[in-house]
Amino acid sequence: MKLYGFFRSSAAFRVRIALNLKGLAYDLVSLHLRSGQQSKPEFLALNPLGLVPALADGDAVLTQSLAIIEYLDETHPQPPLVPKSPLARARVRALAQAVACDIHPIDNLRVLNYLARELKQDEEAVKRWFNHWISVGFKGIEAALAASTETGKFCHGDSPTLADICLVPQVFNSMRYALDLGPYPTIQRIHKACMALPAFDQAQPSKQPDAEP
Repeated sequence: MKLYGFFRSSAAFRVRIALNLKGLAYDLVSLHLRSGQQSKPEFLALNPLGLVPALADGDAVLTQSLAIIEYLDETHPQPPLVPKSPLARARVRALAQAVACDIHPIDNLRVLNYLARELKQDEEAVKRWFNHWISVGFKGIEAALAASTETGKFCHGDSPTLADICLVPQVFNSMRYALDLGPYPTIQRIHKACMALPAFDQAQPSKQPDAEP
């Protein structure tokens, strides 16, 4: 398998975690998002949306991190990343999508670049935007996690799932702009439990071959 990504991409971070949890080897193809490598014709031929990650598995090319992760879970079932129970699966997917669909799309690099370049917002304004939307999302996720008996060592029970795979990269994003995580003790606890696992630790941005300061 070949993973097209960028060390700081939280969506690529998710897929790295999933590949590591599954024990699957892959080759990394780094696309520097700030220099626009994702918009070059050779990559657009693989993913016309011009976004990372993309995963090549044989002749197939998969895009969108959640779709890739569920593909990996279906083709390599152990360890499972979503529960078997329909209700539990729905809960895990809802937690994952609270990050992947609600927080991440309005806080990703192309949105931040548009704020800065097209709307002429300064660095402080961009930081306020970034942290505001993470805070809004984390407030709801924290409440959902803290209130549920289904929350265990991880977001759902005592094994990492798709929910944790999405949550951890978003915590890393919050740290980049020094968001106060004090109001989110459950999120902090789960993040710490995840990062104690090699699959999460080895997937973090600073440990990637293309990592920059």
